[in-house]
Amino acid sequence: MSNLQQSFNAGQTQGQTQAKTEQVIQSTKDTANAARDKAANAARDKAANATQSAQGSAEHGQEQTAGFLQQTGEQVKSMAQGAVEGVKNTLGMNEKK
Repeated sequence: MSNLQQSFNAGQTQGQTQAKTEQVIQSTKDTANAARDKAANAARDKAANATQSAQGSAEHGQEQTAGFLQQTGEQVKSMAQGAVEGVKNTLGMNEKK
């Protein structure tokens, strides 16, 4: 084989190797980007679910707090009415007949 043919074959092999290397690099980049996107989507979904769960818990807590405060207010009102009746009885101002 002549030097010219050997140089041609070596150049052709080098070109093919370079093309294959670029394909592998691009494939690796594509795989990495797909993995990154998948991880980002999973994190976004998880965060959205956590936010929704926290919002539901907060609403439930608000409902419980509102019920507790209403009950406490009614108890305070009842105690105040009892105190007023006690003072009226002590002073003889109770209007019971």
